[in-house]
Amino acid sequence: MTVRTILTQENPLLRRKAVKVTRFSKAVRQLVDDMFETLDAAGGVGLAAPQIGVLQRVFVVGLPAEYDDDGNEISPQEDYVLINPEIIFKQGEEELVEGCLSIPGYQGLVRRATSVVIKGQDEYGRPVRYSGEGLLAQAFQHELDHLDGVLYIDHLDSQNKFWAVEQASEEDAEDSAD
Repeated sequence: MTVRTILTQENPLLRRKAVKVTRFSKAVRQLVDDMFETLDAAGGVGLAAPQIGVLQRVFVVGLPAEYDDDGNEISPQEDYVLINPEIIFKQGEEELVEGCLSIPGYQGLVRRATSVVIKGQDEYGRPVRYSGEGLLAQAFQHELDHLDGVLYIDHLDSQNKFWAVEQASEEDAEDSAD
């Protein structure tokens, strides 16, 4: 497995539509392994192949494990692979905070469906179908956008809904020092 370089928003590859995967070869499985390795190294929730310069309709999502106050695991990490994904059902709508590994240091408020059903294929070409709510639904929609050359900032309806994360952290530190 290899940690790949994550492209940032200035790279024109992020604005191109990814192509459908038609051969589920060892190279596709290696790509998926590299994507999970890259995602883990970056500390993200999801990663689409175009973000590492590969224009194929592939994304991975890794929801972190959850722990109670005593440090006991209440739900394990969940990993998802979706190739040639398609959302077949959406429900609800909510404005949610989003960030992106390709737009480091910033977050914004984006309207997303609160519940989705998505279908596609796994790294072996087998059909998969997942239902997601909350963070999982948000991640599925965000990563699918990447496959169509869309970034979350394209969904912002106001510049007031986009901010630098470091700036907010520094201001919070200054406020707590007063």
